[in-house]
Amino acid sequence: MTGKLSGKKIAMIVANRYEDVELLFPILRLAEEGAKILVAAVGDDVKGMFGHPFPIPVMANGNRYTSVAVEDLRAEDIDCLYFPGGFGPDSIRLHQPTLELVRACNRQGKFLAAICHGPWVLISAGVMKGKKATCYVAIKDDVENSGAEFIDVPAIRDGNLITGRVPDDLPELCQEIIKALAE
Repeated sequence: MTGKLSGKKIAMIVANRYEDVELLFPILRLAEEGAKILVAAVGDDVKGMFGHPFPIPVMANGNRYTSVAVEDLRAEDIDCLYFPGGFGPDSIRLHQPTLELVRACNRQGKFLAAICHGPWVLISAGVMKGKKATCYVAIKDDVENSGAEFIDVPAIRDGNLITGRVPDDLPELCQEIIKALAE
């Protein structure tokens, strides 16, 4: 498939109780623009908050994404690393291989994207200081305590950091990712 993101690779990382729509919508929207989507799960028996298991059976044969192991992801091979929200990020933020990947992507200037509770992972990786970001209001204090400036908007990009607020803001978040990767 060709599009604005043809040739770009976006890795998404989930854990149990991820926010289903915050994974499904970006897979479809970014693949629609031609991006190759890689999705990795931290832990076993991973399901979304609304029951979508990972890997997602309905998409397994649709070539929308490829399931990979976190340990097989390398910063130099991807263009953007994305974290959906829900409660999965609370587990992901304790997963050292993921935190090391976030730091490596940040050092290489790769785009880091997260929505809702997803910024928790970026906070734990120590890459938020001095950035403008948005998130679900429940983790606003965490974002501010990490040294970032909370901005209450649907989505915002500050350098290589792209964040979104809540599921309703997925269109704006995906637009920011598309715009950043198409530059």
